[in-house]
Parts: sequence; structure tokens; C-alpha cells
Amino acid sequence: MNSTAASVHPSADMLYANTDFTQLNWLEMQWVNWYLWIGNPVIATGLMSFLLHEIVYFGRCVPWIIIDSIPYFRKWKLQPNKIPTAQEQWECTKQVLFSHFMVELPVIWLFHPLAEAFGMATWQVPFPSWRHQLPQIAFFFVFEDMFHFFAHQALHWGPLYKHIHKIHHKYSAPFGLAAEYAHPAEVMILGTGTIAGPLLYCWFRRDLHIFTVYVWITLRLFQAIDAHSGYDFPWSLQHIVPFWSGAEHHDFHHMAFVNNFSTSFRWCDRLFGTDKKYQEYRARIDKMKKLNLSKEEFEKMERKMIAEAEQEGLRAEAEVEAYSLTGKKKTA
Repeated sequence: MNSTAASVHPSADMLYANTDFTQLNWLEMQWVNWYLWIGNPVIATGLMSFLLHEIVYFGRCVPWIIIDSIPYFRKWKLQPNKIPTAQEQWECTKQVLFSHFMVELPVIWLFHPLAEAFGMATWQVPFPSWRHQLPQIAFFFVFEDMFHFFAHQALHWGPLYKHIHKIHHKYSAPFGLAAEYAHPAEVMILGTGTIAGPLLYCWFRRDLHIFTVYVWITLRLFQAIDAHSGYDFPWSLQHIVPFWSGAEHHDFHHMAFVNNFSTSFRWCDRLFGTDKKYQEYRARIDKMKKLNLSKEEFEKMERKMIAEAEQEGLRAEAEVEAYSLTGKKKTA
């Protein structure tokens, strides 16, 4: 097999000339076969990186699209009266695809040559052990969460919100596909937190493999899509890991416009006091659950609370948009 691959792809022999294939597991062999099949490692890595992003993103969105179409799941919907229509999902998909091909594709394609220059491995096998990968992935999660917290708050500043971030807030009740529904500039700004962690790690440690980055990207996409799903199940991760944000945390941000600026964790919002209104809202919900209300009474009170939070959010949004570049409110 190796001699045939080498005759078709001259660079293959160079890549794996000193590799003992008998020591590789099944996944590592598929990795090798991919690079041998494509022949050019730059094209192979860039193509695999983009395909991974698209397959994971839309693959993770499909279950949420199905769940939105089944009334049985409404009991776990955070805003049960707001189910995305097929038209809304299609409009969202078009904007997401535009961002993927016009913004993310060039960034994804350029990421690995830059990271390789910093010492990242790409085509090499075997993969690092899980014991080696887990601390790296944990660092990426923490770095991205902190970066996103401050960058997201900056995007709620008047001019940046009005001209960039407002697009993402089109849906006060988000759904999975809307995770990357955003202005191209926002995709670049917030996406920096996802790729800067691996780049910085490469710069200092030089022992990162792109396979670890793929695991990180997969988990990050799952987190972002699930946080925008609009559903809070009893088995959702935030009920198992208390400091995990989840959909229940982020849904409030879209509904009320304020609070909860982080992505994966609740630490930054708690530390900087940007979850106070959210905590008040949850306290009121918890109090309602203890009143022994009928299902109809509870749903009526919940709808009223959601409407009140939305109205407060609209007022807060109007205030943000009323600010000019000088930081002063515009007058009519």
C-alpha cells in the first residue's frame, strides 16, 4: 500500500518514511490514509479542518431542528411560545453559510500554517495521549470563556452593538442554528478566542497536535449550539456541572438583553456581577415552583415574567443604541 501511495503522491513517502504503521490504531491509520490520498499536507489539513467544522456544526444542529418540530419537547423549552419557523431557520442558515465560506474558511485555512510555524503537529502520528490532551483542552476552554466574556461585553457598547452585534440579537429566543448567526466582524472578533488559545499555547509549549485542536473545536461547537438551543433538560450538563453555563444561562441573555456574557462557564459573570438580574429571575422562577400552582397557572405566570424580562431588554437595548461614538445619548 505504501509503495503505491508513494508512486501516486511523491510527498507521501517523505511524510511517513519513518513511521511504523503496525503501532498505529484504527483512527491514526485513517489519518495517515487521508494525507496519503490527498498528497499535499497543506491542502489535506485545510480541507479536513473546514469539513470538520461544517459537519460538526450542521450535524449538531440537526437534532435541535428535529426537537423544535416535536411538541412533546415544549415542556423543556425555556421560551415555549417561541418556536423557530422553517423560514426563520432557512434565513439563519443562509447567513451562517455566508459567514462560514467568506469569513471562517480563510481563517481556518490560514490557521494551521501559522500554528505549524509555532510548533504544532498536523500530519504526524501517533496522536498524543488523552492525559496529554486534556489539560490543553481545559486551558482552551478557560481562555476562550474569559476572552469571550470581555469581548462580548465590548460588543454591547453602543456603536459596536448597533453596527455589529445587533444581528446576533435578532432572535430573543435563540435556536441551535443561530449559534453562529452574526455579523462577519463579530465572527472574527469572538472567533479569535477560539483560535488564540491554541496559538498561544503553541507559541509557549510547542507540543500541540492539530488532532487536539479538532477535539477542542468539536466540543466548542457543541457548547455554542447547545447554549443557543433554547432547551433545558433535566439531564443538561449544567445540572451535573454547576458552573457550566448551558442554554438556561445564555437564553436569558437573548431574552433580557443584559447579563450572562460568558460562554462555557458562569465564573466571570458571577465574579464581575453581570448575572444579578439573571439570579433575580431564577429566584422568582424557583419561588413559583414552590407555590403548588397548576400547570396552567404556572405557564401563565411564566409567560408574564418572560414578557416583563423582554420589555426590560428592549428598553436596555434602546439605551445602548442611543449612545453615539462620543458616549453621549443621542437626542431626537
